[in-house]
This record gives sequence, structure tokens and C-alpha cells, in this order.
Amino acid sequence: MQLADFLQLTSTSLTAHRLRSVLTALGIAVGIAAVVLLTSIGAGLQRFVVSEFTQFGTNIISVSPGRISTQGVSVGVFGTVRPLTIDDANALARLPHVQMTNPAVSGNAEVAAGGRTRRVMVVGVGASFASAFKLRVPVGSFLPQEDASQARAFAVLGATLRKELFGDANPLGERVEIGGSRYRVIGVLESRGQVLGMDLDDAVYIPAARALELFNREGLMEINVIHDPEADVDAVVESIRRTMIGRHGRDDVTITPQQKMLDVLSSVLGVLTFAVGALGGISLLVGGVGILTIMTISVAERTGEIGLLRALGARRVQILSLFLAEAALLAAVGGLSGLVLGVGLAWLLGLVFPALPVSTPWTYALLAEVIAVAIGIAAGVLPARRAARMDPVEALRAE
Repeated sequence: MQLADFLQLTSTSLTAHRLRSVLTALGIAVGIAAVVLLTSIGAGLQRFVVSEFTQFGTNIISVSPGRISTQGVSVGVFGTVRPLTIDDANALARLPHVQMTNPAVSGNAEVAAGGRTRRVMVVGVGASFASAFKLRVPVGSFLPQEDASQARAFAVLGATLRKELFGDANPLGERVEIGGSRYRVIGVLESRGQVLGMDLDDAVYIPAARALELFNREGLMEINVIHDPEADVDAVVESIRRTMIGRHGRDDVTITPQQKMLDVLSSVLGVLTFAVGALGGISLLVGGVGILTIMTISVAERTGEIGLLRALGARRVQILSLFLAEAALLAAVGGLSGLVLGVGLAWLLGLVFPALPVSTPWTYALLAEVIAVAIGIAAGVLPARRAARMDPVEALRAE
């Protein structure tokens, strides 16, 4: 059998029953579209979450009070955790490869000015906070560098809080009341919106020492250590650990590099994206069953044609290849249609809901197409083997 004849027979058999072929391919198309759409949403969410974490850089190490570990017995009084202090932050800032540190403590309090009152997040930070997290101060300046014991009552407003309290008026030099204490406004941060659900614009920033007094806390919630991006993270972490052991007398802090968090987060989100794609791929099996059914019917309807081809000298392997090619062609056409449909729906979804991050992972899309063709071939094996094993005389007699 010539290649041209082989291709003509394959295409003719599918076009002879157009509606049946379209409905069969539609089962595969729906499966591919589901895989593409679901993985597009999953991959988009992964990129969104990772971008949220990395917008401030990846060279940040978080030092928190208390050590996350499992103890076989109760450690009693020896397990008491020493609070993190501003002096701890200053000591870590002097380590090699550390560019700056930021002591952090936060809570909620009422902020009042000009007869207006608003309950917002109050963030106690150091003078390097704006530089560490790449925040601009277009109006005024950020908190000055000064000794913790002499921290003055200065405040920097978020963009939303400035609008709510002062409108379009210049707030510099004005007084605001935070938790019953008066502070002088020295700056306004640029608008940054929400980061992982936290509105940075609807907040007020005051010196960490003042925030400790405001919330009646003994220690900081965490210390952010910003290190040289080219430095070995493990070496920096080890130097931080040694310093904290020297200051506290034991290892009682949890040190978390942001890069480690990102690696774990990316891994988890990647698994979830794969799982979502696999769930969508279940519908491909339904399409495979459809191909199996149609190919079985096709073999029964074309018994005479099979007998004639065998009588004219067609080998069994050629008959087998003919029906397998038909099944693969059905799956390929359905897969391509589903690919176009899935990408189109993902694009439309992103257009209708701009806040929903949608990003089509072409690796998954192409893999789904390959799997669709493989399912089509697998579904066509049994009908094709049945056709190849037919006796030409019995096949012609049946006709």
C-alpha cells in the first residue's frame, strides 16, 4: 500500500461520517480544554504568589523569637524564650555580608487627626525599613536613625491613611494621635496596595521602640536581615545563629531565609498545579472511551472493505496501522481543537476578571496534546487488532 493511498483511506473514513467524527473528537477536545484552563489558573496563581513574595527582593532573612523544634520531654523553665530586642537587631547589622536590619513589631490602634478617627495597622520599624523593602517616600522623609532609648514621636503615614485623615492637604508637621499618644507626621509613603492581604497604604509607621511601649510588649515580633544578594545564604544564617546564641546564651530563635520559603512555596504550588491538571485530564479518559467505541463500530461497518484490502494484498500490519492512524488522527484533531479552546477560554477569563492571574503553561498544554494522541492510539489498539486478524474470505462473505 502506497503512502498516498494510506493517507487517503485514513482521511476518507473519517470524513465519510463527519458528525460522528466531530462528536468523538469533541470528547478529547473537552479534556484538553479542561487541562489547559485549570493549569492556566494554577500557574497564574503560582506566579502571583511568588511575585508577591519577591517584590521586596529575595535577600531577606527573618529572625523570630522561639525555636521551632520537637522536644522529647518538657524543658520547663529552661525553655523560656528571651525576647528579641532592638539591640539584637543592631548587633546583627554589624555582621559580615549584612547590609541592614529592621526590627519589627505591629498591632492595631486608633489614629486620630483633625477630628477624624480611623483604626489601622500600626507598624513599629527601624530607620532602614523603607530602604530594606524598596519603599519610596515622595512626601517628607522616613524615620531618622536614632538610639532606641531616645526615639522621638515621629510617624510616617501610608497613602490611604493620609487621604482619610488629611485629604489633599499637606500633612507634614501635623500632629496625629496614635493609641492616645501624640506623634508628628514627617513623611508619607508611596502607594503600594495590598501585599499578601496586608494593606501597606492603610497603615502608620512609627519607631519600633515607641511601638513596643504602645503595645506593652517586651520584645520584637521579628527582625528582618537584608544581606548581600551574592553572599552564601547558609553562611549568613550560621553567623546570625552564632550571634544570637552568644547574646541569648542558647539557640532560641527561628531563622528563615526568604529564598527557602520561596523554594518550598514554589514546590507546593507546582504540585497543586500538576494535581489540578491531572484532575482535568480525567476527562481525557472519557474521550478515549469514545474513540474506542467509535473505532469498534467502524471496524464492524467496514468488514467488507477490510476483506477487500486483504484480498488485494494488504498485510495485517498495514490494516493495523490504518485503524491506529484513524484513532490517532481523531485524537490529534480533538486535542488541537481543545488546545485552541482552552487557551481562548483562559485569555477570556483573564480579560473578564483582570484580578484573576491566568498564565498558560505551554509545557502542560503540549504534554496534554501528546497524552491525547497516546490515549487515542491506545483506545484504537483493540479494534485495530480485531480488524487485522480478520480472515479475508470470511470478511468478504460477511459483506
